[in-house]
Amino acid sequence: MNLNGILILYLAFRVKQVVCDFFLQPSWMALVKGHPLKQGGARALFIHAGIHGSFTLALMLFFAPHLWWLGLVDFVVHALIDKSKAVLNHKMGWTYKDNAYWWAFGLDQEAHNLTHLVYIVFIVLNSGTSLH
Repeated sequence: MNLNGILILYLAFRVKQVVCDFFLQPSWMALVKGHPLKQGGARALFIHAGIHGSFTLALMLFFAPHLWWLGLVDFVVHALIDKSKAVLNHKMGWTYKDNAYWWAFGLDQEAHNLTHLVYIVFIVLNSGTSLH
């Protein structure tokens, strides 16, 4: 995979993040996925993480079909990151009015970005081609 391919893959993951986290996440899902799992949080979190995993699967089928299983990995990793942020916000009582809420939000988004970077490195290392 050459540098252009890597940049396209990176941009594809960034578009995936914006689409899945913002355009395809209705307010009920964003608000409920942080609730305890028995209070509807599991359904919202699993649907949201499933959307992410599905989009990652689609990217893998296009860019690196032999790594299709990264869609399953992304489902789990995305759910863990989002649940961790939700638990922290809930335990600390942070809302959108608190600076710490936005810090947690920013760290959440960066964790997803770094996750995608790890996927990209893994894809490049498993592509069987040179970076030159």
